[in-house]
Amino acid sequence: MTKGSNFWVIGGEFGSMNFHKLVEGSAQVRGPFKTRKEAEECWKEVSAESRHKAGVRFSIVEEPSRVSA
Repeated sequence: MTKGSNFWVIGGEFGSMNFHKLVEGSAQVRGPFKTRKEAEECWKEVSAESRHKAGVRFSIVEEPSRVSA
């Protein structure tokens, strides 16, 4: 059974434009957020701060919170 979810904003600076490997020390994790809307607000903020850096990317991920039935 799944009850609620947590949302996270994750990302950082990638070593190349294929976005496969983060530059060491650049990883960022923000959250958890209880709603996707809260995560989207954070994503907009961190994306705007790094918009001048082509190799920086952030994503929103959802982590289901599981409880015993």
